[in-house]
Amino acid sequence: MPTLSGKTIAVLATDGVEQIELIDPVQALKDAGAQVHIVSLKPGQIQGFDHLTPDKTIDVDKTLSQTDASVYDGLLLPGGVANPDQLRGDQDAVAFVRAFFDAGKPVAAICHAPWLLIEAGVVEGRTLTGFKTIRTDLANAGANVVDEEVVVDEGLVTSRKPDDIPAFNAKMIEEFAEGRHRGQADAARDTPRPIAH
Repeated sequence: MPTLSGKTIAVLATDGVEQIELIDPVQALKDAGAQVHIVSLKPGQIQGFDHLTPDKTIDVDKTLSQTDASVYDGLLLPGGVANPDQLRGDQDAVAFVRAFFDAGKPVAAICHAPWLLIEAGVVEGRTLTGFKTIRTDLANAGANVVDEEVVVDEGLVTSRKPDDIPAFNAKMIEEFAEGRHRGQADAARDTPRPIAH
């Protein structure tokens, strides 16, 4: 397995996150040697969910105002419905996501998290997947959408649902270990900036 020793990974999440899509990948990142920061809109804790049922709370390491995309080597975006929906309505969260693409840094997004990628204006012309109910949104944003457990496109790793987590984790670690992807930055350069709210 590739090592992530010396790398620091950001996990952007807020209340409503599908907790298994945060907890399992975070553990995989730590097992591979990465330092991981949970980054959120507010300090303290965020409420994790098991589908529609509130479950564990998750400690926040940094708020968006306390950190910057430049200090991280990669970005994990867990799903859930409410989590990415809240994040895509926050300009700072959208700018944080976009910064990883502009810098060519690897990003892994699962389930509903690609909604954030749409808002950041980085899916046009890219091949990716997501939860079945957001695939039309992805296609309307110009993505090439496929129904596969994990898809890798120039440093962007996407999966559909919790069942895909083992494959998602393996590819995420592989791409994070590879580091910057020129194709990721090139694709971001070729797409328009997101609309300011």
